[in-house]
Amino acid sequence: MLMNSRQTPATLIYGPNGFRVARPGHFVVCAVTGEAIPLEELRYWSVDRQEAYASAAIATQRLSGDD
Repeated sequence: MLMNSRQTPATLIYGPNGFRVARPGHFVVCAVTGEAIPLEELRYWSVDRQEAYASAAIATQRLSGDD
């Protein structure tokens, strides 16, 4: 069965000012909640941890060590 990019997570390389697509897809998975984040809605990530977050609150929680 073939999967299209809407069913496949993307692999990204996170940088300080944006991200690069290493493997095409439609979404990434939040490192904390497991929620799918459409690429066009992705606003929060960690360069050091190379992971995405669904919201500012989740990013703050994760990066402050309260997870």
